[in-house]
Amino acid sequence: MHDTSLPPLAFVTGATGFVGAAVARVLLNNGFRLRVLSRPNNDRRNLEGLPVEVIEGDLSSPESYREGLKGCQALFHVAADYRIWVPDPARMNQINVDGTAALLLAAAAAGVQRMVYTSSVAVLGIHKDATPSNEETPVTFADMVGVYKQSKFLAEEEVKRLIRHHQLPVVIVNPSTPIGPRDIKPTPTGRIITDAVKGLMPAYVDTGLNIAHVEDVAMGHWLAYQKGTIGERYILGGENLGLGQILAIIAEHVGRPAPTVVLPRGPLFPLAYAAEVWARLSGREPFITVDALRMAKKKMYFSSAKAIRELGYEPRPASEAIIDAITWFKAHGYC
Repeated sequence: MHDTSLPPLAFVTGATGFVGAAVARVLLNNGFRLRVLSRPNNDRRNLEGLPVEVIEGDLSSPESYREGLKGCQALFHVAADYRIWVPDPARMNQINVDGTAALLLAAAAAGVQRMVYTSSVAVLGIHKDATPSNEETPVTFADMVGVYKQSKFLAEEEVKRLIRHHQLPVVIVNPSTPIGPRDIKPTPTGRIITDAVKGLMPAYVDTGLNIAHVEDVAMGHWLAYQKGTIGERYILGGENLGLGQILAIIAEHVGRPAPTVVLPRGPLFPLAYAAEVWARLSGREPFITVDALRMAKKKMYFSSAKAIRELGYEPRPASEAIIDAITWFKAHGYC
């Protein structure tokens, strides 16, 4: 039984991270009490000043969070191991696939009434002619480049299986490329922005991304919780832009000349292989990866029409997201 005299209680994973912190703020603004899962050694700057109860635990250890799920009406599973390159792919699968299944089953056993699972556009099909993809664009596991995309593809397939066979009340959201405030790590896209602001990107590879403001993506999670259909997935994106256009917006905002040199991908592969070898020896993430170059072959353009139509999702222009990200990075010493 839930105490109806209290505001509803939500359990949020990934709230110390970029998207999860934005989701936590939206939920607090909409009257939820929050329990958030955090590993003991996590950087918790994104939770500073927020009235949340921290449950110390790990997605790979269900016993660490089972008690915390009790009494919760909602689950927002935002956490994932998001890295383009990892020295140990098995660990990523353990978190993204096995950890997701265990969490959703534990939430159902605890009586959680509705769940939102954060997938990714990484699992969706991509059109070769750069027309925007949607939730129904055909795709197979063989299309997944790199361990992150593979793990998220398998995770979403497992979530769909749990919805079908265990009647779990889950709505799936697929964020595109979120940018904006509180990207403390920063994400791979955040690094592109900080490098461009510092003038460290004199050239670029011809690719394209769907840029969404992280706060719009977070609002999309709340809308999916309120209005989404169980078992359906919704792309939470923004505006489709070529990397050159993104860099031009950054350059104009900071008063630098925009880069004009477009690099061919082919000659960069030996550099990427060498960078990965060095990464394994040094333990540091490589500055360029083979999978990132493979992914850059296609423009990752998406349509949020379904979320706009069914959820009332309202993405703002990409330039606002980019400028908000730059402002935050500058204010926090990243540039």
